[in-house]
Amino acid sequence: MSSKVQIGKTSINVTKLGYGANSVGGHNLFPNLKDQTGKEVVNAALDAGVDFIDTAFIYGLGKSEELIGEVLKERGIRNKIAIASKAAHKEVDGKIILDNSRQFLRDSVEKSLKKLQTDFIDLFYVHYPDGVTPLAEVAGTLKELKDEGKIGAVGASNLNEEQLQEFNKDGYLEVFQGEYSLLKREAENFFLPYCEENGVSFVPYFPLASGLLTGKFSKNAKFDDIRAKDPLFQGEAFLKNLEKVDQLKNLAEEKGFEATHLALAWLLEQQAVDVIIPGAKTVAQLQNNLRTLDVALTDEEITSISRIFS
Repeated sequence: MSSKVQIGKTSINVTKLGYGANSVGGHNLFPNLKDQTGKEVVNAALDAGVDFIDTAFIYGLGKSEELIGEVLKERGIRNKIAIASKAAHKEVDGKIILDNSRQFLRDSVEKSLKKLQTDFIDLFYVHYPDGVTPLAEVAGTLKELKDEGKIGAVGASNLNEEQLQEFNKDGYLEVFQGEYSLLKREAENFFLPYCEENGVSFVPYFPLASGLLTGKFSKNAKFDDIRAKDPLFQGEAFLKNLEKVDQLKNLAEEKGFEATHLALAWLLEQQAVDVIIPGAKTVAQLQNNLRTLDVALTDEEITSISRIFS
């Protein structure tokens, strides 16, 4: 594995390619998942030297955290791995609602610690704003948990521009997670420059645009999961996106790689991005993602990839 990077101004030093664990126990997000397969993928990631795992309560309503906790306990390597988790969702009368209140976030961290079988979470995000709790107050709650040694760094996710600035009013924000990939580049307009200017690390989610950038789909592909409603996968837009991905594939093949590897390597060259956390449902997918670390892009290649997807 490649040399370590520091995530922004946090004290987290990890390899550039982490693992996004939404398909580990994420039965509410993906059909036909097996818990055992999820654990196998986590084990394979750790075997390969991946030392940063990103999870959340909403991934299986705590199941992802639980399975990751079991693997880390079985291997006895908790102190060699950085874990990120998130909270905001809670189940009330069979419905999921959002809560950012101080008590809820404090309780959530305690529950995550238990499920992960640890006494410390390296990075903890508020997953979504609840639209009620003042965001500077939410940041204050996480800062309090950091001061108490329960979490190592303060994170936020899924905020708009105004919300991000309010959250970071007192300068507590260390990591922001938002959607960013070659096919979804809105983050470049505000979020990346803001993060760069304020010493905040930007962690992209859906870095492969839910698999579209892997180049494995044909124009006749059908989807029965979260992609069924994603505009990137609909009608004319889907066909145009496939054409762009074909150009990326050609460029990748010239270098002896796949579209996946170039799409991920390109992200690592962007401002404020220190680490990426692609997901993988299988060990083979995970191992393939790891080849990204062997990609060296020239300035010219970075520019031409940007141009294809401009």
